[in-house]
Amino acid sequence: MIPAAFEYFSPTSVDEALGLLREHDDAKVLAGGQSLMPALRLRLAAPEVIVDIQKIDELHGVRDDGDALVIGAMTPHSTVQSDPLVSEHARLISLATATVGDPQVRHRGTFGGSLAHADPAADLPAVAVALDASFVIAGADGRRTVPATEFFQGMFSTAVGEDELLVEVRVPKYTGWGAHYEKFNRVAQAWSIVSVAAAVRLDGDSIAEARVGLGNMGPAPVRATAVEAALVGQPATAEAVREAAARAADGTSPGSDLNGDADYRRHLATVLTRRAVLAAAGTA
Repeated sequence: MIPAAFEYFSPTSVDEALGLLREHDDAKVLAGGQSLMPALRLRLAAPEVIVDIQKIDELHGVRDDGDALVIGAMTPHSTVQSDPLVSEHARLISLATATVGDPQVRHRGTFGGSLAHADPAADLPAVAVALDASFVIAGADGRRTVPATEFFQGMFSTAVGEDELLVEVRVPKYTGWGAHYEKFNRVAQAWSIVSVAAAVRLDGDSIAEARVGLGNMGPAPVRATAVEAALVGQPATAEAVREAAARAADGTSPGSDLNGDADYRRHLATVLTRRAVLAAAGTA
């Protein structure tokens, strides 16, 4: 189908983009377009105004900021995946972005665009929650920083207001941590039925710290805190990890659909958590 008619703007600064969003009530932000363009073609979305933020240089790239990495919202997945800073200090992000869509999607789609879209089955939200990422949002009153636990508010819903813009994502450094990303889908490139993002720091043969995020186990990504607590101080053995992973579904609210019911997703969460943590411990 052909999209409905819209007015197109291509600002070159964050302030210019924010001005356009304030001026036009029915405006949509275009990042990489991997979610918005299909919706426009199918007329599931018919905004009067499109604000294309591709030309805002400030939103591109990865930089080192002391104890954190800063990833611009418009940085393509392929750039994030191959960036040496990300590989060294936040390997979990490198592993997860490598599974996003296909090469074309990874070259066009953006890191911030995927997170702001907040699809429960997407790959990056669970990673952001697991790594305690924070989100810098620009608006009329300046910029504010929102933790991942508050950024994702539900299905396709985030803390970014209608007249605001996600500028960058700040990720604490996890240098030396093992990491692994597991997801289960029925066919290649399909959305995850369940996904698990795990990062582990070992002290000798024992697990000193663990971070585990779950995707598609509710309307927003979930931090598997019960699993994390059960892992700390335990040996990185199959038996110990299996016992901790049995708590993966605690506090979750998975839905049921054609891909699987809630009980099936709880089972997948347990199995994938065990696999992800064991693999992460093996790379620590």
